[in-house]
Amino acid sequence: MPTVVRKSFPTIMETRREIIHAISWQVRANVWCPPTDVYEMNDGFVVKVEVAGMREEDFEVAIEDNVLIISGNRPDSSERRAYYQMEIRSGKFEIAIEIPVPIKVEKAVAEYKDGFLMIHLPKASQDQTGVE
Repeated sequence: MPTVVRKSFPTIMETRREIIHAISWQVRANVWCPPTDVYEMNDGFVVKVEVAGMREEDFEVAIEDNVLIISGNRPDSSERRAYYQMEIRSGKFEIAIEIPVPIKVEKAVAEYKDGFLMIHLPKASQDQTGVE
């Protein structure tokens, strides 16, 4: 099961800087974003990422200041092909999602099954901040 870890702020900023740099130069970024759903339930939030063809250990899930960062690398076949249509993305991907309320990071659970990464983020009670 992928582990949700707390990342340091400089690491997140470095990643954001790389993305902004790629966009500002109008270059096609190597980093892509898989389809993602985020929805709220009574006790917390669920993040559902559609990214088939991976293993649990291929994901990195981190949270800092209520921003959830999901990243990984979906490998592609090294076989050379002449595509007629190419829509399935491969390579490095990253998603940054702001969670609007404090959560209990230590109670967060991530599971990868049937091509979907599901992350459950329980809400912190009003007297807690979600920070250790």
